[in-house]
Amino acid sequence: MKPRYEKILNEHDELTKKLANTTNPNELKELGKKQAVLSLTVEKIKELKNTEKETEENKKLLEDDNDEIKNLAQKELEKLQATTYKLQTEIDDALIPHDPLDEKGTILEIRAAAGGDESSLFAAELFRAYSKYADGKGWKIGLISSSKNEIGGFKEIIFEIRGLGSYGFFKFESGVHRVQRVPETEKAGRVHTSTVTVAVLPAIKQKDFKIEPKDLKIETSTSQGAGGQSVNTTYSAIKITHLPTGITAQSQDERSQIQNRAKALDVITSRVFTYYEEEKRKKETEERRGQIGTGDRSEKIRTYNFPQDRITDHRINKSYNQIPVILDGKLDAIIEDLLLEQRKRLQGA
Repeated sequence: MKPRYEKILNEHDELTKKLANTTNPNELKELGKKQAVLSLTVEKIKELKNTEKETEENKKLLEDDNDEIKNLAQKELEKLQATTYKLQTEIDDALIPHDPLDEKGTILEIRAAAGGDESSLFAAELFRAYSKYADGKGWKIGLISSSKNEIGGFKEIIFEIRGLGSYGFFKFESGVHRVQRVPETEKAGRVHTSTVTVAVLPAIKQKDFKIEPKDLKIETSTSQGAGGQSVNTTYSAIKITHLPTGITAQSQDERSQIQNRAKALDVITSRVFTYYEEEKRKKETEERRGQIGTGDRSEKIRTYNFPQDRITDHRINKSYNQIPVILDGKLDAIIEDLLLEQRKRLQGA
């Protein structure tokens, strides 16, 4: 049996002893929680231990002179090996450190970067791809703010994916997405390279992360259209600045100032929370090395090569074909590979 399994059994025994000798209510509660988390895994480890013992006994029967006994032992051995593999997989999965943020909803920010119009058009394509992927999972999309240009592309779009657990899937999209293709306006047929940045934030609610009102500066203005002109005469647009960090958030797509204020508060709460989380991670270098990329918006994570119909994810060095299908919301293969790689790294941590 793996040494780490024996370590879990010993840890569980120690917790049991501490519980028996503790009278402090707070300590009892804390130890009880830890023991409850370990108990199911411990049961599987004990089951695995018995299975391994039976396996060794059946291996000895393979040396018996009686062919019937040998055949029965071989069949039983095959069943035991399958059970062993299943139990080891379940135990390893249970021992993977769980990130509670994975259970959150998601705020996605897509921005056109290098490449002008071509970049803004791809930003719109990514928004459509993410929307269709979310729809396929039964998650709802809520627009927070957007800035379109004259050709229908997005200079920036910020939206929320309302679905518990969506962050655990979308978090891998954070970074620079590079696009290589021939623009429709390019007469010479030259391949143009452009980039789009994506930021993925866990949707942190104000009740879960408190920001002091004195740390927020809230400003109102009239909503602005694509060319900068005012699209209404009421001061419904909201801009909020978190004074200690300088982080800002704004919302203007709703007609009501109250609705825009609520959306902007949700965004700034998630941004400030993520900022402080990143500050902590920078100090935890060992944990950071174990991540699939840093999630930084300056990190190139993926290239979409249209002439060769190839998408390459640089973090796992793997390529995928059928770009039109993937951009139609069929992101499952890429995200599942990234989840698998994350699981492997966490198991080996």
